[in-house]
Amino acid sequence: MIHIKPEILERVNAWLTPTFDKESQKQIKDMIASNPKELEESFYKNLEFGTGGMRGVMGLGTNRINKYTLGKNTQGLSNYLKASFPNEELKVAIAYDCRHNSNTFGKLVADVFSANGIKVFLFEELRPTPELSFALKHLDCHCGIVLTASHNPPEYNGYKVYWQDGGQLVPPQDAGVIGEINKIDYSEIKFEANSELIQYIGKDVDDVFIDNSVKNGSFNTSKQAKENLNIVFTSLHGTSITAIPETLKRAGYTNVNIVEEQRVPNGDFPTVVSPNPEEPEALKMAIELAEKVDGDIVIGTDPDCDRLGVVVRNLKNELVILNGNQTMILMTNFLLNQWKKAGKINGNQFVGSTIVSTPMMSVLANAYNVECKIGLTGFKWIAKMIKDFPTMDFIGGGEESFGFMVGDFVRDKDAVTSTLLAIEIAAQAKEKGKTMYQELIDLYVEHGFFKERLISLTKKGIEGAQEIKQMMIDARENPLTEINGEKVVLIEDYQLSISKNLQTNEETTIDVPKSNVLIYYTEDGSKIALRPSGTEPKIKFYISVNTELDNSSDFAKTEQFLEDRIDAILKDMNL
Repeated sequence: MIHIKPEILERVNAWLTPTFDKESQKQIKDMIASNPKELEESFYKNLEFGTGGMRGVMGLGTNRINKYTLGKNTQGLSNYLKASFPNEELKVAIAYDCRHNSNTFGKLVADVFSANGIKVFLFEELRPTPELSFALKHLDCHCGIVLTASHNPPEYNGYKVYWQDGGQLVPPQDAGVIGEINKIDYSEIKFEANSELIQYIGKDVDDVFIDNSVKNGSFNTSKQAKENLNIVFTSLHGTSITAIPETLKRAGYTNVNIVEEQRVPNGDFPTVVSPNPEEPEALKMAIELAEKVDGDIVIGTDPDCDRLGVVVRNLKNELVILNGNQTMILMTNFLLNQWKKAGKINGNQFVGSTIVSTPMMSVLANAYNVECKIGLTGFKWIAKMIKDFPTMDFIGGGEESFGFMVGDFVRDKDAVTSTLLAIEIAAQAKEKGKTMYQELIDLYVEHGFFKERLISLTKKGIEGAQEIKQMMIDARENPLTEINGEKVVLIEDYQLSISKNLQTNEETTIDVPKSNVLIYYTEDGSKIALRPSGTEPKIKFYISVNTELDNSSDFAKTEQFLEDRIDAILKDMNL
């Protein structure tokens, strides 16, 4: 006899009622008989909203992405919209990526909204996530949805919710929406579409979005510099193929080599282990093409086109991947410089970053007399900064996980405009006889050499979630007082909202929403952050170290010194 925990059995039995279709019931009965472990994983909890909305494995059950969990979300969201905007004609926009079932799920979500009397603008085919953020504002919608699981493995899909300002859900709306979703019984979901309320959109929005991307990402680069830059681009089987080649063309870049084997959108991502531009393996084919055509810069985007990996030539002319912090520093400095040259900096500007990104962002902003606002992980917090400070100019912002946002016409990380921006930086550098890599070293000489590394530990399933939880509990109950021989001088606990100075024992309140993050600062300026991922079964350790770089000729030696320091920190922490 198979033993199933009572609370799981209660959930399973609910899915064997007539509320659920016969095929779903049959599959669940098969799972009970032949795969109780999978049954437990599928029903042991409700799939929750994380930093990027709801993301999970596709399949049947409360802990899976399927018709019913998406329907429940959409019904709850519909109820919340009606309560929030009484007597208004409600409008939503929906986009989806290249993943299996994304188009079906997109139509399903549109059906539920329309069944609730809400006008829907549904993209006719797959589109980049930043285009949804743009379209939502362009079409004056109340909210938007993207069906995507970003760079997760092929078995995943997800549901990202955007609000009126074009940014992802943040407080207080997020709690309100979740409250409404939790009230819903599956039997209350309205699946019967009102097709008159569903309008398909496509090229009409594409053209305006691409023109805006060109306008926001172009900075007086000469025609000759554009023609001289040799670009390699890969969409990694994702949505960016619908926007980036055309954006580059309209911006005047003609020398673009596309990795043809990865051009066609495909939810299996057949040529890569993971479609994640943070992983060197994902960009392997693009780098090989760049070697063949003597490319200056390589850019690869993730499946929903909100993040980008940038590859440039180092001092030995080798192609190397810039990490997200390095890309963000180059882009932010370039934008700040453009604003300064245009005489637009007057003390009322800001850039955005996150608590686990490089501290060099603040150093850079200070040098230009611009504020650096720092929020929790996730671009929704940078979008919230724009909403919270409407009288200030937002220049740009990024986070270490390969995302950047140029201006505020899109309110999420945007690999379309950021790709153009990276290419502008490379073209202008080449015209001066330099590379982006040399530009980065110059910034280290001027502002200090900051070096970061990310360590991710994957812990899957129920046991993995428990293990991650326990690691954070242990870190809180037994905080480190010394790391690699350096005293810990400050601990920030974002769950408790407390910053504690270990030298004076003084505690101050951290004025951002609570989050399960712990950050150590040591006396030599090192920073070590611990954070469970909001969208993947991982716990992440973010290490940042820094020192002075007197001149560019000392770069290699100083970089090795910092790499050794990171290695020593990891060894000391048993990572």
